[in-house]
Amino acid sequence: MIEVKNLTKSFDGKTILHDVSATFYTGKTNLIIGQSGSGKTVLMKSIVGLVTPEQGEILYDNRDFLKMNPRQVKELRKEIGMLFQGSALFDSETVLGNVMFPLTMFTSMTRGEILDRARFCLERVNLQGAEKKYPSEISGGMQKRVAIARAIALNPKYLFCDEPNSGLDPRTSILIDELLHDITHEYGITTIINTHDMNSVLGIGENIIFINKGHREWVGDKERIFTTTNEALNDFVFATRLFQKVKHYIISEGHKEK
Repeated sequence: MIEVKNLTKSFDGKTILHDVSATFYTGKTNLIIGQSGSGKTVLMKSIVGLVTPEQGEILYDNRDFLKMNPRQVKELRKEIGMLFQGSALFDSETVLGNVMFPLTMFTSMTRGEILDRARFCLERVNLQGAEKKYPSEISGGMQKRVAIARAIALNPKYLFCDEPNSGLDPRTSILIDELLHDITHEYGITTIINTHDMNSVLGIGENIIFINKGHREWVGDKERIFTTTNEALNDFVFATRLFQKVKHYIISEGHKEK
């Protein structure tokens, strides 16, 4: 479990996060949602240590991240997996080589053990037949699955995903969502997903944190999101869903004309 308490962060005198508190639960898909510029990305970056807040607490299973010394931070980072928006794979490495990388860098495992672990992770994301291919030779959805395999290679306790469905078609997005959901439950990971994809929210939103103008305005799950009386959340949810329906209609009509 990760707890954020009274987090405040400013840039150039402008407050981006205003006294934000939230709890992210183990074994659940925890989603941070909000419009562009709402502060949700700054919140995630604060939790993983990419930016430092002016005040507040960030507790990893009751361990205060902001009070850790460099050695403790280094040890904590071994428990964290990251899935970046653009996958961030090494173009010069094969699929297998990409998954092996963190194991080679951060463990004392033998090469045989590293190979076994990397192949297990690829099998878990249904890519056991692609280990000799390079990122440029596989689809965007497959690249995302390689990135997930690499993120779980070190058997993390905490998994952070930044817009995991960015650039993917709807069907592939659903597959990625389901994979993240299944891995979270299977391995008991505290998974935090930063997203604006309402399909993800409605599909795997077990604990949803809505950030609006730097404030935490609402917390709930996918069942409760349609009954909320929060005006800003309603605007975000229904405007997003309407846009997706219009986009789907335009694409469908375009195919018919062809």
